Amino acid sequence: MKLLYQINLAFAFLLVLVLSITTVVFHYVLLDHFIEAQKKDMIQMSNSISLNLKEVGEIKAMPSSSLVGVAMASVTKQSLIHVDAILTDASQNILYSTLEPVQVEMQAIPTLQPGLQATSISSTGTQFITAASTIPQGGTLTLLTPISKIKLIEQSLLGRLLVVLCGGGILAFLLSLMITRKLIKPLMKLQIELKKVKGRRFSEVKLIKADGEIGDVAKSVYELAGELNKYNVIQRQFIQNASHELKTPLMSISGYAEGIRDGIFEGEQVSKGLDIIMSESSRLKNIVTEMTLLAKLDGEEEHFTPAYVTLSDWIEETIERINPVLVKNAVTIATSLIPEERGKLAIYGDPDKLLQALLNVVSNAARHARSTIHIQAGMGIHGIELSIKDDGAGIPEELLPHLFHRFVKGKDGETGLGLAISRAIVERCGGMISAQNHPDGGAQIRLLFPVNIQAAA
Repeated sequence: MKLLYQINLAFAFLLVLVLSITTVVFHYVLLDHFIEAQKKDMIQMSNSISLNLKEVGEIKAMPSSSLVGVAMASVTKQSLIHVDAILTDASQNILYSTLEPVQVEMQAIPTLQPGLQATSISSTGTQFITAASTIPQGGTLTLLTPISKIKLIEQSLLGRLLVVLCGGGILAFLLSLMITRKLIKPLMKLQIELKKVKGRRFSEVKLIKADGEIGDVAKSVYELAGELNKYNVIQRQFIQNASHELKTPLMSISGYAEGIRDGIFEGEQVSKGLDIIMSESSRLKNIVTEMTLLAKLDGEEEHFTPAYVTLSDWIEETIERINPVLVKNAVTIATSLIPEERGKLAIYGDPDKLLQALLNVVSNAARHARSTIHIQAGMGIHGIELSIKDDGAGIPEELLPHLFHRFVKGKDGETGLGLAISRAIVERCGGMISAQNHPDGGAQIRLLFPVNIQAAA
């Protein structure tokens, strides 16, 4: 069942339950209220009639017939509605009654003190509310009203209240339908966009405008689709670039191998062809190795052995490894590290992988530097910062946004995977890597890592 129907059914059930409970409560509250109000009114009527009898009955020995006449006049004067009166003498003999004899038995009416009220039951099972008061002549005036008449009034008023409640309930239900539809509509639209994601149509996903948590989810889905689309584009480019990079050495290897086999190359050409085959095979091996490493780093399959690597040791070992390339290219490295921080600033990551990442960056700088590479390291505002700057021609502006992507090569580049591997390793260690052209000229690669201060041994 759809969420829209589930919410509407749940609200309808809750509404019916609340209205039912409200109706039951109203029934008993109204009934009790009317009974109490009727009792008070009957007491006031009884006292008023007794007062009238007292005013006109100053003679102590008033005949019964005169007493009855005065009582009838007093009852008539009160204009009793839905109330009956019974007048008895001191011996409980009925002198006057507005009831039929079969309607009530006097034995069922308790003897009350003036001002008190009670509920009595007649021989027919009818319940009465009674109020009794004594009269000056020694008799008792009892007022009665059937509870059934009060119930009729209460049921009439309750019926009107039910009409109002039902009308309000229907209006509330219709409003809930409108509000629920308004709330569910973004979810229905979001479902359509999620189906686009399922069908890998990431570029077609639209941002659904909504409020609250639904809006947050819609925004997350839109951003997720954007990231997936970007990743999808990168993957397609990777496959295209990989196929191109692999095809080039394979064509060279295949061409020279076929030429040697068919006797096209002779003498020194055969030796030269074999050298090219060996060179291209080595290049092909490097490409496959680096592609495999990247795949493992992206899939977190590469085994990492994290440890604390001091910044100074990391830089010194990198310079030692890269020294043959520096000598070959006649490039020198100048380092700058605050003496007080030497041996204290440490990076938490895999030492071998971190060394490979820095070697890739420094070797790339060595190929483009004219004479000098500056390595500056220390504590920055956002963590441990490491800067590698060369005095070369810099990075072409159109290449900067894609420098760390796979198979993106600059001038004299090899596989185009070195900086992509460096980025993957740095990010696996919790850091960030970025590139820019220095204002004074040359390219600058910056690495930023979280602070891990290790006490010097």
